[in-house]
Amino acid sequence: MSDRATTTDRQAAATAAETGAREAPATREQLLVEHAAARRRRNAAALGSHDWEQASDEVGRIEVEIARIEREMHPPRV
Repeated sequence: MSDRATTTDRQAAATAAETGAREAPATREQLLVEHAAARRRRNAAALGSHDWEQASDEVGRIEVEIARIEREMHPPRV
């Protein structure tokens, strides 16, 4: 493994630890439920606040994971 990959792995682990990230749900349906909850938290938070930023980051993370799952579907849902 290269030094760059090791550094990236360490950064990802540190970010996950800082944000309290947990293992992602296994199914698209579970992710959609989490996405709706994160959107509700974002919509309830004051625009630009720390809570809003955290919820926005979570919405983005979930959307990326949903897209990954949809690309792996046969046929892909793109």
